[in-house]
Amino acid sequence: MAFPDPAEAGIELEGIRFVKLPTLVELKLASGMTNPGRLADLGDVQKMILALDLPENLADQLNPFVREKYKELWAAVRNNPTEP
Repeated sequence: MAFPDPAEAGIELEGIRFVKLPTLVELKLASGMTNPGRLADLGDVQKMILALDLPENLADQLNPFVREKYKELWAAVRNNPTEP
């Protein structure tokens, strides 16, 4: 998986550039999958799935390298709901 082109990976809102959500998820997954010191990035994805109610089919927009990990984390969040 290559680092994304900033021109394609971002979106501008009210004059501020942000990373598109699918790109952010991809980067977090790739980081957590390839660097044992960055496992918190996988937890960040789980938190995003829960907080933003991300759909399982977001995986279809992700790089194939991280797609299955997203589905695994999505299922873990959905099958183990937390108390409010």
